[in-house]
Amino acid sequence: MPEQPTASPDLVFARQLADLAESIALPRFRSADLRIDTKPDRTHVTDADLAVEHALRERIASERPSDGFFGEESGTREAAASDGPVRRWILDPIDGTANFLRGVSNWATLIALEVDGTVTTGVVSMPALGARWFAELGGGAWREDRGAAPVRIRVSGVRELADASLSFQSIGQWRTAERTDALLALSSRVWRDRAYGDSWSYMLLAEGLLDIVAEFDVKAYDLAAHVPIVREAGGRFTDVDGNETAWSGSALATNGLLHAATIAAIAEA
Repeated sequence: MPEQPTASPDLVFARQLADLAESIALPRFRSADLRIDTKPDRTHVTDADLAVEHALRERIASERPSDGFFGEESGTREAAASDGPVRRWILDPIDGTANFLRGVSNWATLIALEVDGTVTTGVVSMPALGARWFAELGGGAWREDRGAAPVRIRVSGVRELADASLSFQSIGQWRTAERTDALLALSSRVWRDRAYGDSWSYMLLAEGLLDIVAEFDVKAYDLAAHVPIVREAGGRFTDVDGNETAWSGSALATNGLLHAATIAAIAEA
């Protein structure tokens, strides 16, 4: 079994943030008194979303006071001016809020560190499933199940679309983006298509259990933590047009071998 390299202080801190988030969110999961509100964009937010983000933001401000912050619920705090690298934590306190409020276990806390515009560290914590994934640049990608030692993960070796398994998040996303024809064209060329949804799709990809994940209508806080995990697992992560960004509103993650063919299949429709 590959030995995990010594974690940097940033990765250690990111995993501590995940511990803190879990201690707040998991007791609220399936709680009878969960408070649910509707945001201006008509998406839901729960008291758990707000409590987790507040706690993480306070911990970062206390222990990394010079670092910036970008969270789904509370917005941006700029990094302190300095001659050093510009550092920013990008957080989604509960990715998959709709699942969380319905009692579905597929939800996660997403924690990423961006340094000078590059996401260097990512942690995806899914406490209802008892699993966590993490990576930092040059250190490989890892899965850690509760009570067990971390295990290194790798993407699949599938080389042909006809043999590939695709997760597309939701038909509604593609319809809103006016790309339904592209989804149908892509799904007709792969072996299997499913909508596993949210963070879990990307983690299944990083583990080699899926080969392609593609979605629209996503923000950087939905994606940033996934980027180093997918890439350190040997995959590629871009937008659907192949640009190396998590900020354009779309995402395409593959095992790398299928990336060009997937972009071409989407573009051809």
